[in-house]
Amino acid sequence: MRIGVIGTGTIATAVVLGIAGDGHAITVSDRSARNAAALAAEFDSVTVAANDAVVADSDVLMLGLMAGAAADVLAGLPWRAGQQVISFMAGATLDQLAAWVAPAVAGAVVMPFPAIAGGGSPVLAQGDIGLVEHIFARRNTVYALRDAAEMEAALAAQAVLSPVTALVAEAAGWLAPRVTDPEAAERFLRQLVAASLSGSDCASLLDALNTEGGYNQRLRRHMQQAGAPEALRAGLDRLA
Repeated sequence: MRIGVIGTGTIATAVVLGIAGDGHAITVSDRSARNAAALAAEFDSVTVAANDAVVADSDVLMLGLMAGAAADVLAGLPWRAGQQVISFMAGATLDQLAAWVAPAVAGAVVMPFPAIAGGGSPVLAQGDIGLVEHIFARRNTVYALRDAAEMEAALAAQAVLSPVTALVAEAAGWLAPRVTDPEAAERFLRQLVAASLSGSDCASLLDALNTEGGYNQRLRRHMQQAGAPEALRAGLDRLA
């Protein structure tokens, strides 16, 4: 495909890193000059151009802009019928996207994550799932969502990543001064959590970790009594 990317912030850069070896001709905008230049230097398949040239030279466009700035940035660009547009913009709906890029087609709203740079990442998608899978499913898992409401709920739920990471960091900080190799403390806990969750569904893992009087059961009950589940649900409700 001839793919254009407007906006090369953290997520869009990760996306380009993840697909640059798949045979596409990729043109990235010069809005984030340092990231764009680094991508072009790393991959022969990536070139840098101004926004109007990115649109003119591409059949599929990916938008990594802030939703509040999108209307102004996209206005006046040479959109044409037959182009497909994929948005990475949280808070922008397919209907809004369609209005900004007409007569091009608003193909999909996609929420990738930084891990997409190396593959093995979840990808949230609403819209033309076939298009999204064609580009991303080779090394990632695409989760199809029915509508904007499902996307909003999934975006709220994915925010659990930050408090989970913070909990691991707190535990690593507690463990570090208590072991001979402090730097290994965080690596151990990251590997433990990642391997355990990737190898089991949550219900089965919790059951396996529910040995009566065991460390895992005791800490989980302590956090439940401290109100952690209620705080999490209240936070998700606010985000949604």
